[in-house]
Amino acid sequence: MKKITYTLLLLIGGMPAMAETHSICSPDGKLTVSIDDANNQLTYSVNYEGKEMLCPSLLGIKTEMGDYTRDVKLTGSKERKVSTSYAMTGTKASSKRYEANVIDLEVTAKSASRPMTVEIQVSNNNIAYRYHLKGAKTNDKDEPRRTTILSESSSFKFPSTTTTFICPQIDGDHKGWMSTKPSYEEEYKADAPMAEKSRYGKGYTFPCLFHVGNDGWVLVSETGVGSNYCGSHLSDYDAGKGYTVAFPDATELHGLGSTTPAISLPGSTPWRTITVGSTLKPIAETTISYDVVEEMYPAREAYKPGRYTWSWLIWQDNSINYKDQVEFIDVAAAMGFEYCLVDGFWDETIGRDNIEKLSKYAQSKGVSLLLWYNSNGYANDAPQTPRNCMNTSIAREKEMAWMEKIGIKGIKVDFFGGDKQQTMQLYEDLLSDANRHGLQVIFHGCTLPRGWERMYPNFVASEAVLASENVYFSEHHAKQEGFELTMHPFCRNTVASMDWGGTMMNRFMSKDNKSRHKRYTSDTFEMAAAIMNQTSIQCICMQKSNLTELEQFELDFLKAVPTTWDETQYIDGYPTKYAVLARKHGDKWYVAGLNGETTAKSVTLNLPMFAGREVTYYTDAAPKKNSTEPLTPVKKTIKVDKKGNAKVTLQPMGGIIITDGI
Repeated sequence: MKKITYTLLLLIGGMPAMAETHSICSPDGKLTVSIDDANNQLTYSVNYEGKEMLCPSLLGIKTEMGDYTRDVKLTGSKERKVSTSYAMTGTKASSKRYEANVIDLEVTAKSASRPMTVEIQVSNNNIAYRYHLKGAKTNDKDEPRRTTILSESSSFKFPSTTTTFICPQIDGDHKGWMSTKPSYEEEYKADAPMAEKSRYGKGYTFPCLFHVGNDGWVLVSETGVGSNYCGSHLSDYDAGKGYTVAFPDATELHGLGSTTPAISLPGSTPWRTITVGSTLKPIAETTISYDVVEEMYPAREAYKPGRYTWSWLIWQDNSINYKDQVEFIDVAAAMGFEYCLVDGFWDETIGRDNIEKLSKYAQSKGVSLLLWYNSNGYANDAPQTPRNCMNTSIAREKEMAWMEKIGIKGIKVDFFGGDKQQTMQLYEDLLSDANRHGLQVIFHGCTLPRGWERMYPNFVASEAVLASENVYFSEHHAKQEGFELTMHPFCRNTVASMDWGGTMMNRFMSKDNKSRHKRYTSDTFEMAAAIMNQTSIQCICMQKSNLTELEQFELDFLKAVPTTWDETQYIDGYPTKYAVLARKHGDKWYVAGLNGETTAKSVTLNLPMFAGREVTYYTDAAPKKNSTEPLTPVKKTIKVDKKGNAKVTLQPMGGIIITDGI
């Protein structure tokens, strides 16, 4: 649907001018985007079910070939529809039917010789927009066929009642351990005011979640970023503009590379995405990150999902030796896990010849190895090796051919240098080369994936979050685990796969499972997190002693928990307080619930998939008064009434699982 109106504006000298407004709605008619060129600036606003979710916000980019942020006019429009279906593995849904109404708006600028097109796709609960720049005509010898995007004015101005759930961006000015920032591992704040300045003065990392008072929720992110552009983030809040798309800081990658992206013409920017809902349901279930991107190359083979053991998380660097890795391979084999990850320094402490032997041993047990690598030799000062194996095509080819020869099935590459286009090119090149050798890829110390699961079929997941290693490092973060893992289903993990790094079954953060600080979450919480945290290759951080310490039903669950999903449904929750999601694998449903707080919560869940049935129920026994003992895991059954309702209690920092599967 398109609506065009004309508004009289008085210019200097009393001359009237026309402002053109276009409106486009979602297929269900609930979501409306309105765009106009009043005051010679391009703006848009968003309404959902008649309620304002985004106030008039800016559109436009400034380029070397012209400035499309001012002195602009809407000079044409074309409407069309998009209807596509796709299938993929490794995300929250195995297939999707995407339908959207689209408007292509032609924009002319006083300073530009060629018009720009703004493409806006509006599907149910989602908006995706990008900018297209035209190329020169064949006979135009003097017209440019490339340009640099100098800045972007795209903004997001929310109603004054809005609060935020956002993570601060940090620069790369030698901050953090061994100059490894930005690593996208900063701390979220919940329900913070928009006017509060970001911790480092650099704005906020995508994705960004906003609570628009009583009217609903908005999630802002981007997708479709590969070697074609830089990664972006949001600026600090400005009362006049709201939040604006910002490019990388000059200090990232230690000053190497440009902060501004460059494209060939004709060319397009990545997609800016906005997910809108009156509840959190559209936020938790969105697939917009994948809906508007396309596969960049075919998968060399059918890549295998699964679980992996990982010695480093609890045993740390000293465990990277042949004997300990054999033990963790044996644990993986005992649990039926598909993989074992060998972390940093393996080339020095185990050696390449012994890695070949270790790989053969693992394969004899039905397990495949994943190997850790430093991303390159310049982006960080981290001493972990192997170094200088992933930063050039020549080095990668040699290394990956060797890994293919000895049966390695995947790599974890760590410590990237920010969001500049040069770094984004490294991600893409690494993924493409790895696919040629049948290797799956996990990134750590890295940026947010932006549609990569569909774009690069051997991409598994990225960390890009304050992950499980921090639970090991400090008691503060151990106490924050519930806060974090009830945040991510509605923000970080809803737009992209997330390698949190481990469902941790040790009671204490130590090899002997008796010393250092304790884990503050229950066993059931950790088991439910294996469902809640979405990634197709999931770390189940177990050691040999866990095989006798855990209840048999816990072991049975962890042996069988899926890592790929055909469907995901939001059930209940509130970011940083609690979260309940349902995921379907084959014909079986798995409902996972996490309590992020230290008080029990009784909630009634609507579970139509189990209506009128008695199903398996994992929960925690209620704590005894004044007890400091860990919660006791319990497996029993629960009867869901004919309307699909079930009343459950989420114990403090506890969890639930309701399933007809395991």
